[in-house]
Amino acid sequence: MKKTSLMISALALVAAGAMAQDKPAAKPAPAKPAATAAATTAATTPAEADPVVITAGNMQIRKSEFEAAVNSIPEQYRMNVLADKRAFAEDYIRMKLLAAEGTKNGLDKSPEVTNQLALMRDNLVANAQINAIDKTIVIPDSQITQYYDQHKDQFEQVKARHILIAFKGSRAAQPGKKELTDAEAKAKAEEIRAKLVAGADFATTAKAESDDVGSGANGGDLGTFGHGQMVPEFDQASFSLKPGEISPVIRTEFGYHILQVQERTTTPVDQVKDTVRKTLHDEQMKAKLEGMKTASAAKYDDKYFEAAKVKFPVNPNAENPSAPASAPKQ
Repeated sequence: MKKTSLMISALALVAAGAMAQDKPAAKPAPAKPAATAAATTAATTPAEADPVVITAGNMQIRKSEFEAAVNSIPEQYRMNVLADKRAFAEDYIRMKLLAAEGTKNGLDKSPEVTNQLALMRDNLVANAQINAIDKTIVIPDSQITQYYDQHKDQFEQVKARHILIAFKGSRAAQPGKKELTDAEAKAKAEEIRAKLVAGADFATTAKAESDDVGSGANGGDLGTFGHGQMVPEFDQASFSLKPGEISPVIRTEFGYHILQVQERTTTPVDQVKDTVRKTLHDEQMKAKLEGMKTASAAKYDDKYFEAAKVKFPVNPNAENPSAPASAPKQ
């Protein structure tokens, strides 16, 4: 019950959207002569195909209604429901019984409930309209190719390796190892870079000197990555170097890096077609929705909304929102 109880609000939404009425249990049909047996079989087939799966008092829940409720649950929760439909059924019938009792007591006519029902109805209809708009958006292959050609740099990848020299306070500083000041770390990185430019083996040097223990053991190898997967300074340097070129010393929150790009490639359009199609689809959907809002000439009472703003206290322990979200692979 504990998992499925999270779905009670979703079940309420289903109940609000459904127009089916609770029906009393059907009385047994009178016996019919054998001559009409075939007709009787044909007549009872729909009921057999849609049997009653839950009864509670005079309430009957047929398979079709119950399955519709299951299918209405958000996809991220549906697997829990499918794993234990019985537990979900207990929540579902509890909701139906409460709704029936509330209706009996006239709560369905209360302003609070009618307002929420109206909001739920609008939300359901709005989602249905979004689905209808979605079906009108078709992205031809020619449009995908055009987008790919205009944004080819987004699909570039580099294979690179680096040597990292950490300084005191940097994110790659290793406990127990002698800490270098910022200036000492930079000087050491510059010295290593000079040796590499003079012909020192990059992989051997990385294994001996790099403070990135993950890549250092593999000769500094970072594998292949695309735009935006590394911190900004590292990303910019990676996609500005020619294969084989040794970068200047680069400072990031991890320390000082010497970077070498080994290979630059561009992912073929066929491999990113689905990604591009989704990007174009989302752009068109957003444009249609924005166009609808613009056409309505929506206006807002600035005085009301300014007064309605909630002033939250500053949390001194909150993370810096400007801090990089990604970093060189370790």
